[in-house]
Amino acid sequence: MRFQSYFNTALLLLSQYDGSQPLLHFLKNYFSQNKKHGSKDRKWIAHICYNYFRLGHALKGEDIAERMRVAIFLCNASTGDWAILFTPHWIENWEEALSDRINFVQKNYPDFSLDDIFPWTHALSEGIDKQALLLSFFIQPDLYLRVRPGHEKSVNQKLVAAQIPYKQIGKHTLALPNGSKVDSILEMDKEAVVQDYNSQRVAEFFPQLKTQNTKPQTFLWDCCAASGGKSILAYDHLSNIDLTVSDVRPSILKNLKERFERAGIKKFSSSIADLSTSTFDIRHSTFDILLCDAPCSGSGTWGRTPEQLYFFNEAEMHAYAALQKKIVQNILTAIKPGGFLLYITCSVFKVENEVMVDWLVNDQSLQLVRQEVLKGYAIKADSMFVALLQKKFE
Repeated sequence: MRFQSYFNTALLLLSQYDGSQPLLHFLKNYFSQNKKHGSKDRKWIAHICYNYFRLGHALKGEDIAERMRVAIFLCNASTGDWAILFTPHWIENWEEALSDRINFVQKNYPDFSLDDIFPWTHALSEGIDKQALLLSFFIQPDLYLRVRPGHEKSVNQKLVAAQIPYKQIGKHTLALPNGSKVDSILEMDKEAVVQDYNSQRVAEFFPQLKTQNTKPQTFLWDCCAASGGKSILAYDHLSNIDLTVSDVRPSILKNLKERFERAGIKKFSSSIADLSTSTFDIRHSTFDILLCDAPCSGSGTWGRTPEQLYFFNEAEMHAYAALQKKIVQNILTAIKPGGFLLYITCSVFKVENEVMVDWLVNDQSLQLVRQEVLKGYAIKADSMFVALLQKKFE
């Protein structure tokens, strides 16, 4: 009966949730006010809620309880303890293969369509596999760690000792089951950084920067730094950088400074800056590298935050594109002639990605060095877009 109780609690929560805050924060607030739920209770209630939103816009005509059952059926490869919620007909057709479960749902709900999960496939960046992207929303992405240089052996030993399963992907990248508790095992930010696989792959663009730069010191501005993950990445891969970071949110910069302290990054400059306006104060006037991880729809990360998939509307992607254009236009003067703009989004929408690059090349006189959609849907990771552009010499 516990799982029936979890279902009922999730039903109540979903009837109250309006998408105005991240689902994670909404659930944390509820659980902090309702101490009766133990850790296992919280885990399973949250699991059902996240499953519900993985349906995206499909079957929106059904009531919440019915959508929850369909979502649980599609998102879980076996019945487990969910059997109490389903009739024998559903249990008999609960196959391990996702494609079989989808076929069963389509037979029972003629209105069900994969295209309704993510109804913006017409706006996708080039080369994205529409079918693979749609199916990925039913699968929880992995937790990825980037092991910092010199800590490879100690991190591996600690994970093995704690019996935490992981998969090694290259020298510095580890994939772990989502929800793995590593904070009490590792010295986070010193030994390893929680960073999605494709976010780590931004480092693949750094060799071009190193070969072009012959100066003894590289001036780098991470202008939308957030929690500083890309700055730590740059610090580990680019030698002797003079680092400047900025963000519009003071609380975020406070967290970044604490994170830098754990990471051993002592020499940097930080500023609170609203880059959507042209009135901001940065220590240096020009930089060799301008790293812009631009605010975006986040559509490449909706496997982790499926509530955004449910509440998103198309007008938002165009609003983000307009904001990105404002920000980039205001910061371009900070790039030295011959310097670089590393433009990054975690979006799968063309208007935030290739359209922006076309504008930078055609209207802002930048030269495209390389651009790539880093697809995560096949490897239980986020999808991102990265473009490296160079400012022409006068």
